[in-house]
Amino acid sequence: MRDVIERMLGAWRSGESAGLATVVRTFRSAPREPGAAMLVTADGSVMGSVSGGCVEGAVYDLAREAIAGTPPTLETFGVSDDDAFAVGLSCGGILDVFIEALSPRTFPELEALAADLADDRPVALATVVGHPDASRVGAHLVVRADETLGTLGSPVADLRVGDDARGMLAQGGTGVLECGPEGERLGSGMRVFVHSFAPAPRMLVFGATAHAAALARQGAFLGFRVTVCDARPVFATAERFPGVEVVVDRPDRYLAAQLAAGAVDGRTAICVLTHDPKFDVPLLEVALRGPRVAYLGAMGSRRTHDDRARRLREAGVTDAELKRLRSPLGLDLGARTPEETAVSIAAEIIAARWGGSGAALAEASGPIHRANDLASPWAHDSRTISSGALSGRSPRHDG
Repeated sequence: MRDVIERMLGAWRSGESAGLATVVRTFRSAPREPGAAMLVTADGSVMGSVSGGCVEGAVYDLAREAIAGTPPTLETFGVSDDDAFAVGLSCGGILDVFIEALSPRTFPELEALAADLADDRPVALATVVGHPDASRVGAHLVVRADETLGTLGSPVADLRVGDDARGMLAQGGTGVLECGPEGERLGSGMRVFVHSFAPAPRMLVFGATAHAAALARQGAFLGFRVTVCDARPVFATAERFPGVEVVVDRPDRYLAAQLAAGAVDGRTAICVLTHDPKFDVPLLEVALRGPRVAYLGAMGSRRTHDDRARRLREAGVTDAELKRLRSPLGLDLGARTPEETAVSIAAEIIAARWGGSGAALAEASGPIHRANDLASPWAHDSRTISSGALSGRSPRHDG
């Protein structure tokens, strides 16, 4: 939805209805994750995508029907692997897509949600995508850390679902919450899509080197909020690292302060490129004794790693803690230049994110993509929080 929010807001402010289609759940290797959205405006123009193929055509027609007054609807689009390419789901899979009309009447809280996104404040949007009372389908609740805006049809449901959505937001979770008609956790009947908009995950790069400059560019490209930290002001400059945060401080002191402030979480990637024992050993001691992060890697040869591990053990770091460290960091790509090395490190971070092996796909067998609803430590963790399936309907086969 972030990709289309400005266009959504423009259509909303014009007072005209638009059609909004949102992926709320995927099965197998569907090409877009929950939260992907397509907007169709009153003049027929389109922005965004839910699949990248001709499923878009069917969704476009449904969005036009929503503009014309059709009630909100949850549709399932699915194809077999044999038919996948023909209908635009290049790897097969199933998509559940919620289509609704968008206007100040149907979504009066949109402007507040857009302001939160613009200011990078954590916020979640809960949307009823299924309910025994059809009049409550399409209801929205904007969930902030300390308040909610809108309603899902009753104060009780708002309280219960708001509490669960707030928990999902804290974990960066996006997915379907299945509960009772009034938000009862042990019930069924109401299905709510919770879309968490957590701030971008952080990448902390220690050591203002040429490799750090290349990695900072890679990190920004991958959507990280990048910080480069080095104790040497002559190297840690905005000119050498344009577009990212640059901090002049001792790496261990800076990381300790960030940990104390709660600014490092399970989605954070920490890359130690200082390559100097007087900096990287104290830094790694702090990192390895802190909360678990998504990725922790340190640059250096195998000899450097062995010496570093010895120094860390002498400082009291345990073997169990050392197992959290990826060193030498990066995948074996035969990289030579800083840019190639940055790609190697970024590739290992991606593999850590999704559980990839790093092996060549041509030499592997089985599905290319992992199941979309497996847990991930990163921001866009999508799952169904329920004891039953999202929908008992058979998927549509459009193409």
